[in-house]
Amino acid sequence: MLEVTLSSQYQVLIPEEIRESLHLTAGQKFSIVVKGDLISLVPKPSFQALRGVLKGANVNNVRDRSERI
Repeated sequence: MLEVTLSSQYQVLIPEEIRESLHLTAGQKFSIVVKGDLISLVPKPSFQALRGVLKGANVNNVRDRSERI
């Protein structure tokens, strides 16, 4: 298990092994999820990574605004 230390400026360095395996880059944004004593950093995907994610989606039978209550 890898171990990191919180700096005096409250920063944590993500080890190179993890950065490379997850293809993280400098300046990348993360969402922080806290559950009890657990802190999770979830990488936010770039717009380029999301391109085409809905390609081929079936848009039939989608409710129209007029059908909303």
